[in-house]
Amino acid sequence: MALTIETLMSKMPGAFIPEKAAGLDAVIQFKFTGAEPGEWYAVIKDDKVAVEKGTHASPKMTLTADSADYVKIFTGELDGMQAFMGGKLKLAGDLNLAMKLTQMFKLK
Repeated sequence: MALTIETLMSKMPGAFIPEKAAGLDAVIQFKFTGAEPGEWYAVIKDDKVAVEKGTHASPKMTLTADSADYVKIFTGELDGMQAFMGGKLKLAGDLNLAMKLTQMFKLK
């Protein structure tokens, strides 16, 4: 069964590794295009993450990607850095947060 953006975003809290986000207080906005367009955001604070559908007023970082490419990045089929360099992943705001993002979440 193919992983959908809806399923992936709902799995984020369970895939969160709190010790990798110690002291972090940030909001990450996700903008998806392609087959599953939509906006989501993740609030990372107090070693927890909450994921909501919609747009946040003041994200620290915004990540824009084709929904299919993002699923591949999250599952490890596509390297996030290669996707960024190839223009498949666009980032705005705190780019250091983008580097931490892949370490803070691990799908089991």
